[in-house]
Amino acid sequence: MRTNHPGRGRLTIPAAALLALLAAGCGSTTAAPGALKPPSRAATAAVPTVPADFPCPGETPGPTPNITLKVEVSASAAPGDHYAENHGFKVPIPLHGQSRCDGLAAAQRVKGALEPLRARHDFTKEGTRGLLTGLGYPAGRVDVQELGAAGVAFTAGDGRLCLSGTMGSGATTVESFAGYPDGTGCEPPRGGH
Repeated sequence: MRTNHPGRGRLTIPAAALLALLAAGCGSTTAAPGALKPPSRAATAAVPTVPADFPCPGETPGPTPNITLKVEVSASAAPGDHYAENHGFKVPIPLHGQSRCDGLAAAQRVKGALEPLRARHDFTKEGTRGLLTGLGYPAGRVDVQELGAAGVAFTAGDGRLCLSGTMGSGATTVESFAGYPDGTGCEPPRGGH
């Protein structure tokens, strides 16, 4: 035998709605003790910052260069083309602050030391490697590639900064940087995603 209790099922839904309303706090905006607070000064100070750049010795003060390393994607790139984000790991990390000044000085030192080799058209791996190791760069951190008989390309690092450059009959270029995002040191990363 079945007993019917009229109205019993109807009371359950309004009671549940009332309970949900009470649990939600009725729109109260007062924070309870222990609620989240804005971060303290100590917490915000822990965020890493980039050291400020300043004119380095021998550098001509001028307008602050706006150097932004980025990989451009052409406007005609197909939808879903993620070339820029997939190759961002190949963009060298720039130096800042005193490290930037140290890098500029190291680049000038290497460029000046390479000038006698360039003047006599000595574009051999051995000559360039010997000069770079003679300047104090560890042999394991020096890589030299011949560009035919016309020049060489090289990378060198001392654990603090990296140098990359080319030397040919027309000119010598040397740039300093802090390495690569994927931690390959001074060697450009190979491969892709």
